[in-house]
Amino acid sequence: MTQKDSQDSYEVVVVGGGTAGLSAALVLGRARRRTLVVDAGEPRNAPAAHMHGYLSRDGMPPADFLAVGREEIARYGVELVRDRAVDVGKEEDFAVVLASGRTVRARRLVIATGLKDELPKVEGLAERFGRDVLHCPYCHGWEVRDQAFGVLATTPMSVHQALIVTQWSKDVTFFLHEVAERELSDEDLRRLAAAGVDVVPGEVSGLVVDDDRLTGVRLADGTTHDREVLFVAPRAVPRTDLLARLGAEMNETPFGSYPVIDERGQTTVPGLWAAGNASGFAEQVVNAASRGYRAGATINGELLMTDLDAAVRV
Repeated sequence: MTQKDSQDSYEVVVVGGGTAGLSAALVLGRARRRTLVVDAGEPRNAPAAHMHGYLSRDGMPPADFLAVGREEIARYGVELVRDRAVDVGKEEDFAVVLASGRTVRARRLVIATGLKDELPKVEGLAERFGRDVLHCPYCHGWEVRDQAFGVLATTPMSVHQALIVTQWSKDVTFFLHEVAERELSDEDLRRLAAAGVDVVPGEVSGLVVDDDRLTGVRLADGTTHDREVLFVAPRAVPRTDLLARLGAEMNETPFGSYPVIDERGQTTVPGLWAAGNASGFAEQVVNAASRGYRAGATINGELLMTDLDAAVRV
């Protein structure tokens, strides 16, 4: 093996340097596994000023959280490269091709590439996402409690979001936008009425913003509704191309295509793991950390037993 081959060969490569990827890398580094993290630097929660619901880290800026994680994995010899995985293949080991032209090889591969949020094309929505346009009440509900909420429907399933946010405010207006009222079930309408949610039909054309804060929602007919916060469920676009290229079995869900995994995060391809939002839509930061930890610990144990079994056969 040449020096270059040695430098580009790892026991584990982790694609994705968010919470799940860093968590897996931390466990692997502490287990003395030669590990590389490939990080394109596109965390899903980048628009948010703070993250919440993570015990001992509640209110911490996401960028600071990831910076601490990068410092921690470096203590244990884990390498991190700012690059993007553009292709992948598998013979005996995995071969990951990076945008820089480098190819790295690994006995085990963790895909923690997350997902991308696509917002409805409503004027002003993207600019305020993560500020007063929000998607997760568990992440941000406390900070905007008791304000005037709006919920922008993206599908009939948005009824669930409109009902959930009533835990944080009793002043909630549900804007049907491009969802027809006939698409809502009788049960949906009864629950919305019981929760005191006002249902407003008609397409939303834009937001009303004064002094850099949301003050209202404007409909296509020109009418406006005073609102201070708008919740919206973005369309989730999973970054699971690498998993599909390797032949991992995928499961089609209402929130996109995700790999079939076992309780440890292993896919149907031997040696291939998925963690964080690459493994499912609903993984919050704390869940992603847990997924990454479990993948890292499982991979270490599997590598150990594989090498011991090989030694026994010699």
